[in-house]
Amino acid sequence: MGPLENVLQKEGIAENLRFMVIEVVKQVENTRKVLETMDPKIIESVTARDDYIDNLKSVIENKCYSAINRSGPRNPRSVDILRASITVSTNLERIGDFAVNIVGQSEYLKDKDFIQRFDLPKFFDAVLTALNQVFTAMIRQDMSQAFKICRSEFTLDFLYKIQFDRILNELRSGKETENLITSHLILRYLERMGDSLLNIGEAIIFAALGEKFKIRQYEALRETLAKSGVEVPISEVEFHSIWGTRSGCRIGLVTDRSRSQKEDTGCDVEGGGERVEKASGVLFKEGNRKKLLQEMENINRWESILPGLPPKVLAHQEDGSQASMLIEYLSGCTFQDVVLTAEAEIIENALFLLEQTLLSVWEHTITMAPIKAGFIKQMESRLDDVLRLYPNFEWATKTIGSMKIVSFDDMLKQARDIENELESPYSVFIHGDFNINNIVYDHEAQRIHFIDLHRSKLADPLQDISVFVVSNYRLPIFDLYSRARLNRVAKRIYHFSKDFGVEHGDTTFDARLALGLARSFITSTRFELNMHFAKDMFLRGVYFLEKLLDHKGRPWDEFVLSEDALVY
Repeated sequence: MGPLENVLQKEGIAENLRFMVIEVVKQVENTRKVLETMDPKIIESVTARDDYIDNLKSVIENKCYSAINRSGPRNPRSVDILRASITVSTNLERIGDFAVNIVGQSEYLKDKDFIQRFDLPKFFDAVLTALNQVFTAMIRQDMSQAFKICRSEFTLDFLYKIQFDRILNELRSGKETENLITSHLILRYLERMGDSLLNIGEAIIFAALGEKFKIRQYEALRETLAKSGVEVPISEVEFHSIWGTRSGCRIGLVTDRSRSQKEDTGCDVEGGGERVEKASGVLFKEGNRKKLLQEMENINRWESILPGLPPKVLAHQEDGSQASMLIEYLSGCTFQDVVLTAEAEIIENALFLLEQTLLSVWEHTITMAPIKAGFIKQMESRLDDVLRLYPNFEWATKTIGSMKIVSFDDMLKQARDIENELESPYSVFIHGDFNINNIVYDHEAQRIHFIDLHRSKLADPLQDISVFVVSNYRLPIFDLYSRARLNRVAKRIYHFSKDFGVEHGDTTFDARLALGLARSFITSTRFELNMHFAKDMFLRGVYFLEKLLDHKGRPWDEFVLSEDALVY
């Protein structure tokens, strides 16, 4: 008896789940009989049994929530299993409801045999075959059965599409309209049973792997692992979500659970971090095809610029609008972890390596041709999301006595005019999303790595520098000791990049950086739910815009940025 069966048996959930599956199967079978015979006794039975299924769902939910409350953080695997059980019972109850809805619709058929022309046996066979696997798949964490349950949704979608097209065609004749519309509603409920079965299958996969997976993500992982030559049965795969992303991509560490062991992650630099459980593995990334292909192209470009700087792509595959890839798992820890947890000597070393890495990349890729960053355009493209969260950030033109305060919209228009006067005298190949947690520091190998590279391109380097500075600022950490560390890092990279600019004839560095900082401070508020901190960042961005507007009409090489404005 495995851990999954243990917790379900111990809490009395397995028994109730078995009864629930039996009842839902019976409901679907009786619904099939209703459509074949229109027997009023069977119709009454289907309607009457609905409350019993609802009660079973409530019992399972109550038992699961009670067990979760007792388990807490001490037993995360049991909590995963109990959460999956709630999802399974919820979707079983929905299938029961769809059965009742079908029986209700059957009363509107004027010709009781009319519905039989739409291949009903195939629909019911697909639903019942999947339902009969649910209990065993859940108890045994059977990935193969879970996968078959998920596939039933695709089968039902395919069957529904065929009959839907047929009904549309027949509706054009103007005959049997009521029967056709009622038949469509019945078939639609059968198709929706497939959606619930998909949810059930994915919940069982979650119970088995400990991570929420859409079936397309599961298939992508399985196929990409096969392409890479990694010989790990999917049932032995452990998946740990890491590095939260707002891009929509699924990212996680894939390991072989049979080889898992405790070892140093590389973040325990001179006592500066915590040891965590880790196994040798690879990173799996799945998401938008265009973004992932762009990232692969950029990884190859980075590798040609500075070998070893990006992770290696071990395998990839494409499937319609989605794609997935396996990436080398880099040793070390994020630059953010170093700054917040390492000793001063380690931070100094990491900063030196980062500066030398940037210097090498910039000198290797520099192109002495003027380029505009387009910071205001970037800001405007994200403003809608900012104002949805904080509509009070936008203000109209105001007057206080003889003093006029321009509206936020007018301020942006003037800033756009200013940006048209400013350009970098050179471009370099930039990271594109140079957040402090997109830089990996390997203390043992004395190397810097870049990750999350789908936005890399030739551009004004201040695009990266402004993002880096604000990524330090916007961390919700307010103790003076940690803040002093973050502030020192931000100022250090500011001076480093400004020195590089001076050496290469950049006379408008501070003015352009002010635009970049305004852009990053203002747009970062769309991810910050602490209203006071979000307002602080927004006003900091407005401050940079006001400084630029006040300087308008004077030479931009005379604009000076106060470094204290860069830090919290």
